[in-house]
Amino acid sequence: MTLRAAIVIPIYNHKDEIGATLARLVPYALPIFVVDDGSDEATQAALAELAERLAPQVSLLRLPVNGGKGAAVMAGLLAARKAGFTHALQIDADGQHDAADVPRFLEAARAAPDAVVLGRPVYDESVPKARLYGRYLTHVWVWIETLSFAIPDSMCGFRLYPLDAACALIETVALPTRMDFDIEILVRLSWRTQRFVTIPTRVTYAAGGLSHFDVVRDNVRISGSHVRLVAGMLARLPMLLARKALPRPAERAACGDRPGWWRIAERGSRTGMRLLALSCRLFGMRFTRLWLHPIVAYFVLTGHAARAESRRYFERLRESSPGRETPRPGWRSAYRHMLAFAEAGLDKLAAWTGRLQHAGIEFDDPSAFEALVASGKGALVIGAHLGNLEMTRALAVRGSHAKVTAVVYTEHARRFNSVLAGAHRDFARRMVEVADFGPETAMMMQERIDAGELLVIVGDRVPAHEAGRVVQAPFLGAAAAFAQGPYVLAHALGCPVYLFFCLKEAGRYRLYFESFAERIELPRRERAAHLAAHARRYAERLEYYCRKAPFQWFNFFDFWARQSGEGNGRR
Repeated sequence: MTLRAAIVIPIYNHKDEIGATLARLVPYALPIFVVDDGSDEATQAALAELAERLAPQVSLLRLPVNGGKGAAVMAGLLAARKAGFTHALQIDADGQHDAADVPRFLEAARAAPDAVVLGRPVYDESVPKARLYGRYLTHVWVWIETLSFAIPDSMCGFRLYPLDAACALIETVALPTRMDFDIEILVRLSWRTQRFVTIPTRVTYAAGGLSHFDVVRDNVRISGSHVRLVAGMLARLPMLLARKALPRPAERAACGDRPGWWRIAERGSRTGMRLLALSCRLFGMRFTRLWLHPIVAYFVLTGHAARAESRRYFERLRESSPGRETPRPGWRSAYRHMLAFAEAGLDKLAAWTGRLQHAGIEFDDPSAFEALVASGKGALVIGAHLGNLEMTRALAVRGSHAKVTAVVYTEHARRFNSVLAGAHRDFARRMVEVADFGPETAMMMQERIDAGELLVIVGDRVPAHEAGRVVQAPFLGAAAAFAQGPYVLAHALGCPVYLFFCLKEAGRYRLYFESFAERIELPRRERAAHLAAHARRYAERLEYYCRKAPFQWFNFFDFWARQSGEGNGRR
């Protein structure tokens, strides 16, 4: 996206300050829209002279009567978008904002073009203490209204809007036109899932400066605005909680290629996830599961990318399973798919907090697992994002049946994992983060294998830093990339290898634990052929279990897209 930014300055009777403000902004060579909000004749004359002298960089818009700061800003934003600009930087006319920060706002917008860039005021001694401390009451209400801390200061008038998002809101919602505008537009943009970026900026108050903030009237207006916004938050509460508890839809890469799974951002704040955890603790699992239905419905309706990838998966499953009964791709299957994913997350939490007991778990055939535990040997266990592998690890740790350690990729699902870590002290202790499967990883894992631990990794993800170390294998009727890492690691460790899947069947979890290889050998001259053979065997078993539990494979990205070590998260 090419950034085309303009500056919008609302003004009402600041004839003595506007000249200096423009002088500081003109060197940045950005078009400037000055919106005269019904100023007196002296200010009108000063503005006319400045606009004529600084034309064509400075354009003057006049509102016939004073409508308020919000009215002037909205007029400027709409004019900027009509003129073809993509972003508008709002700044006050009185010179209290530091124009030297304009490049920083633009740089932030280039890095995140879909975000609102907010100034976070850094005050000096000139700030009136009543204004300084009074702002915090509004800050707290905004955090409540948005259920987040993404907007640290909603009253600073130095900010940069993406015009499509801001103007779409202006044209569909009756926003206030006075001093409460700055607050309400941000809260409502937050409700529309707008991103926010914050940068610190110096703010000064000139001695004897003109302020149009009416302590009584404007505080009454702001209080009324908060009443409306709190009511709006309560009406949207299920959806706001949904956005915090479930993943963001996959974002498309700028080049048009589908992004790899590690480029899919984990969605939601720790606060939102902990609210669901609190609900489990206070009201129980059955009540908390009821929340999942409106939450998932929201994401099915709004999550185009995740819905499309779910459909792609079911299409491949159906095409590769002639004569078998498989889910029909569409809205219903997408809903059931995402609901199963959300329920799996709750079950993980229940397992780590002790709310899900062994009575609801059974092995399909326990002989292989029991023999391994009895031997005291360590082993590499390869699983998948199928069913609920993490829940099984929790039960093993809590029941002291085996030393089970998860090997996970770095920078992935950190917020959700932090919630699980708070549920049990052994969660983090039994997790090892790696960026790649190489010699260093093997050395780190060898000690654990020698101690008789079971190392659990997944075979259906390609590490972000495995520079090209993938192998193609047929999966659901088409070639897909599988990581070589698990088999290279098993070869280096010289330990037995097992496959492990945990599926929810008829409300209970059934464990499938099967031997994959007593030892994996990778002869130098036949290394590629052996790796391909192991990947094919794994893909065949994964395909078998996907057919067995089609709604429980939770890879919401294009698994069949061509993946390389660089190009191609969630838990």
